[in-house]
Amino acid sequence: MSNSTAQPKPQNARQLFGWLWRDYLQPHRGILAAAFLFMAIEGSMLGFLSWMIQPMFDNVFVQGETDMLWWVGLGIMGIFCVRAVSAAGQKILMTKVSQRAAAGMRSHLLRHLMTLDGGYHQINPPGQLIERVQGDVTVVNQIWAGIIVGIGRDLIAVTVLFSVALSIDWKWTALALIGIPFLVLPSLLAQTYVRKRAGNARDLAGRMATRLDEVFHGINAIKLNALEAYQSNRYDALSDARVSAEVRAATGQAAVPALIDIMTGVGFFGVLIFGGAEIVAGEKTVGQFMSFFTAMSLAFEPLRQLGLMSGQWQMAAASIERLQLVLNERPTLISPANPVSPTTSAPTVSLLNVTLTYGDLPVLRGANFTAAAGKTTALVGASGAGKSTVFNVLTRLVDPIGGSVTIDGIKTSDLSLADLRGLISVVSQDAALFDETLRENILLGQTDVSDAQLKSALDAAYVSDFLEQLPNGLDSPAGPRGSNLSGGQRQRVAIARALLRDTPILLLDEATSALDTKSESIVQKALEKLSTGRTTLVIAHRLSTIRNADKIVVLDQGLVVDEGMHATLLAGGGIYADLHALQFSQEKAQTS
Repeated sequence: MSNSTAQPKPQNARQLFGWLWRDYLQPHRGILAAAFLFMAIEGSMLGFLSWMIQPMFDNVFVQGETDMLWWVGLGIMGIFCVRAVSAAGQKILMTKVSQRAAAGMRSHLLRHLMTLDGGYHQINPPGQLIERVQGDVTVVNQIWAGIIVGIGRDLIAVTVLFSVALSIDWKWTALALIGIPFLVLPSLLAQTYVRKRAGNARDLAGRMATRLDEVFHGINAIKLNALEAYQSNRYDALSDARVSAEVRAATGQAAVPALIDIMTGVGFFGVLIFGGAEIVAGEKTVGQFMSFFTAMSLAFEPLRQLGLMSGQWQMAAASIERLQLVLNERPTLISPANPVSPTTSAPTVSLLNVTLTYGDLPVLRGANFTAAAGKTTALVGASGAGKSTVFNVLTRLVDPIGGSVTIDGIKTSDLSLADLRGLISVVSQDAALFDETLRENILLGQTDVSDAQLKSALDAAYVSDFLEQLPNGLDSPAGPRGSNLSGGQRQRVAIARALLRDTPILLLDEATSALDTKSESIVQKALEKLSTGRTTLVIAHRLSTIRNADKIVVLDQGLVVDEGMHATLLAGGGIYADLHALQFSQEKAQTS
C-alpha cells in the first residue's frame, strides 16, 4: 500500500477514483478482475433471457412446436442457474475486497492521525476524527463497491439488453430512448446539489460523534449538574439538522432515477403506439414485440441503478475530500534526517534560553536550568508558570521557538523522536490507562518481559498489594480510562509500567496531588524506588513531597527566578518561601 497520499485535493471523478485505486484497490486487482467477470456474466444473462422470449412466443405458443418447449424451458432454467452462481461469486469476492480495502483505509488513517502534532488534535475533537476513520470510510467503501457493481453488472446488462432490442428493431429502440438527452442537464445539477448536501451531512455526523464523546467522557459531571436534558437537547438539534441534510441529499440523489422513470414511460408509450400498429399490420410478430418489451423492461432497473450512481458518487466524493484533508496534513515535529545516537545512562538535562509562545501568549521566556545526571530536580511555581510546558518541550510534544533543550549535550531536535521518547518515562496526575487488562496496561506491547521482571515491577510499585482484591488478578480489566481502579491504584499501575520501561529519564507530573494521605504515602514510596539511578524531574504543587529533592527550580511567568535546595530557598525568602508559607497555613487551617 502506498504511504504517500498527500495528493492535491481531487476535483473530478477520475482523480477521486484514481486515488482509491492507487492506494487501496490495486493490491486486490486479481480478485477484482474475477469479480468483474462474474458481474459481466450475471448482467449478460438478462439479455439472453429476453432473447429467449421470441422463440417461446413465436415457435411454442403461436406455432405450437412442442419440441421447442423443452429446449426453451431448459435454456431459461440454465440462464437462471448461471446467473445465480455468478451473482453469488461476485458478491463474495466484492465483500472480500471491500472489507480489506476499508480495513486498510482505516488503519492508514489511524496511523497517520497518530503522527500529527498535538496542536492538530487540540483543534480537531476526537469525535470528528472518529467519524473520519469510521463513518467516512464506511460511506466511501459502500459506494465504490456499488459503483463497480454498477459498471460490471448493470452497465453490461443494459448494453446487452439494448443490443437485443436493436436487433429486433432500431426504430423501436430509438423511440424508447427518445427522452434520454433531456436527462443531461438535470443530472449535472443534481450531482452538484448532492455533493454539497452530502458534505453537510458528513460534517454534522462528525459533530454528533463529538457530542457523544463529550457526553460519555463527562457523564459524572452531567449527572451531578443535572445536565441530562440540556445535553439531550443539544444532541437532538444536531440530529435534526443531520436528518434534514440527509433527506436533501437523498432528494437530489433520487431525482435522476425519477426522471429516468418518466422518460422510460414516454418511450414505452411511443413504442406501444408505433409497434402495435406494425404488429396489427403483420409487419412484426408477437414474439418480437414480447422479446423487445422484455429486454426494455429488464433494462429498466439496471438503468435506474446507473442513474443513482451519479448521486452516490457525489456522496462518496464528499467523504473522500474529508479523508484527504486529513491525509494531506503533515506533522511539523519530525525526526531529523540523520539522527544522533542517544545516551544509555542517566543523563544531564539542560534548558538553554528556551522561549515558547502559544499564539500571542508567551509561556517560556528564556528559561535556563540544568537537571543533574541521576539526581532529582523539582519544578515549582504558580499555575501558568510554565512547569508542564517544560515537560512538553523536553519530550518534543512542542518545539521551542528559541533556545535549545539538551540531553548530555545533545539537542533533543538532533535525536529521532522514537529514541528521544524511548529515554523518558512519564507518571502524571491523570494516569493514562486503557480499557484493557492490568497486564496489558503495564506491558504496553512489550513481549520480552520475563515473569520475574514483571513480578519485581509489581512489587516495587506496590501493585501486588491490591491484586488479590481484583476478580482476575493481573488479568482483570482496568475499565474505560482505568475506572475500575482507585486513583492510587491507577498511579501504582503507571509506576509499574515506568519501571518496566526502565528509561534513564523520569518525569513526574503532579503524580500524587489527587491522592488521599494513605495512597500518597504508598505511591511516594514507589516513586522513590522508581527514581533511584534516574535523572528525575518532578512537578509538584505539594511542596512537602519535594523537600528531599537534590535541586528545586522556581518558575515564574516562564522564567527561572530561583533554584536551590529546600532549606536554602526557605532561608532566602522569595517566591518559594511565599508558596511554602501559603501551603503551610492552608494545611493548618484544614486540620484545625
